[in-house]
Amino acid sequence: MSELEEAVRSRYGDAARQLTVLASTGAELAPGCCRADGPDCGCAGAYEAAELEAVGLTDALSLGCGNPVLLAELRQGEIVLDLGSGGGLDVLLAARRVGPDGHVYGVDMTDEMLELADRNKVRAGVKNATFLRGTIEQVPLPDEATDAVISNCVINLAEDKGVVIREAFRVLKPGGRLAVSDMVELRPLPAATKRELDAWAGCIAGTIPVDDYRRLLIEAGFEAPDIEVTGEQRVGSVAGAIGSASIRATKPPRL
Repeated sequence: MSELEEAVRSRYGDAARQLTVLASTGAELAPGCCRADGPDCGCAGAYEAAELEAVGLTDALSLGCGNPVLLAELRQGEIVLDLGSGGGLDVLLAARRVGPDGHVYGVDMTDEMLELADRNKVRAGVKNATFLRGTIEQVPLPDEATDAVISNCVINLAEDKGVVIREAFRVLKPGGRLAVSDMVELRPLPAATKRELDAWAGCIAGTIPVDDYRRLLIEAGFEAPDIEVTGEQRVGSVAGAIGSASIRATKPPRL
């Protein structure tokens, strides 16, 4: 594991432990949204209250920057993969949308998050979801196994985004959909910030420009990539340096 991967794993392991302690004490949880100890970056209010109530969970469980479940327009019976599933909120909401004939897989490299996700699965009474230990660069699923791939503020954490996007393409069936909420770079960040491990693990330093994101999607084989910036956030003295974005693309159908 690289120094960067260890920094990310450590940060989100700590976040999982904090969420577990707060949940066990019945304390009110404030939305995490990207950084467990940082500002809201776009997902506050992203989830419908009725959906959260249905699984008996709160949006404080999300450390994301949007609602990829809604973005993916999931249908009954579909097979879905969540890259970097964390505490499992998006997986459990997606599982309800695809129904008993569908299934949702969540992949995460952090043991504490996987344990938290499995507890939340039991709490929500969801049967059609499975949490797998693995990385978003090497997904433990076969080729063309899924109808949709979702992710919530995780791809920016990867050292090589191209590898992650190619993995998403690999596991999608022809005609499958990628629907991602992520952070992107809107204005150049200081070189010192880009080198900070904590800034990378906090969904800041690992962001890339929208044009680079679109290029990686096309190079992986996706068609019709659509990237919509949905919010902006200051980084130090740079206003609007990074932003949350809704990202969609399609794997071409088999001819």
